[in-house]
Amino acid sequence: MAETRTAPAASDADTAVSPPTRRVVQAIDLLSRHSGEQLSLARIVRATGMSRATAHAVLTQLTADGWTLRDQDGNYCLGLGLMTVARRAEAAFPLRRLATDHMRELATAHRVPVFLAEREADAIVITEVIGTPSVPWIRTARRMPFAPPVCREFIAWAPDFERTAWLEAADPAHRPRLTAVLDAIRDRGYSVERLADDSAPMLEALTALRHSPVTDPLRHRLSSMITELITIDYLPHELGDHNAVVSIAAPVFTREGAVTASIVACPDTNLSTASLLELASATTQAAEATASALHTY
Repeated sequence: MAETRTAPAASDADTAVSPPTRRVVQAIDLLSRHSGEQLSLARIVRATGMSRATAHAVLTQLTADGWTLRDQDGNYCLGLGLMTVARRAEAAFPLRRLATDHMRELATAHRVPVFLAEREADAIVITEVIGTPSVPWIRTARRMPFAPPVCREFIAWAPDFERTAWLEAADPAHRPRLTAVLDAIRDRGYSVERLADDSAPMLEALTALRHSPVTDPLRHRLSSMITELITIDYLPHELGDHNAVVSIAAPVFTREGAVTASIVACPDTNLSTASLLELASATTQAAEATASALHTY
């Protein structure tokens, strides 16, 4: 009797991967991160982990289609064919272009770096950076999971079911604080990321210990100590003469009222309450102007 084959379940199909496609993406991603250079085949092989034969086949096809160029020394760079595709993609996703002028005005007026974070499914992607933030993780194409305690300016206006799911993913000890913070963000219109203080090295050490093989009582004690060191955002009554601020983020709303992005100013310094409120107001205005341009696009 012939073997009966069952079609894969939808979930299996959704999670399937295509190694050949992945290799093309790896090559293009690498070349895009070195857009001012000509990369040798050997360097591409080392960076992607592809075999030399596979890398050569991928790049030969990309070059034939105009997505990459090969110089007389056999080195590669991005081609005009890919630029055409990028321009079409930019037309389909205009937010970065619409936000740039408002971000630049904000950065110039307040002398702070500014970045744009856009939501993509269950992640946040940094798509534009003006200036040079002092925090190393702030860079174009950086992807952050849509998980607590980050992305607060995205979740504060979310439907109840999404907000509840986000809170349930947090450390139980942090949920009351996060709930209060989300309410405050929705009321004032922006989130604040606090500067790490002198407790940061201790916090890092405690976190490492919590994930090592320890007894449950010790793990619970470590979690309690970590909770005492972590302070998420500022509540209104907590503002004082010196407020340690990494960033201030204001949401960009779609016409339907969903948060699709945020404009984030990065002072990374101590601010008085007046200075914090002034920068928050300017950041919110930049986000509102961007949303207005998006609605009329």
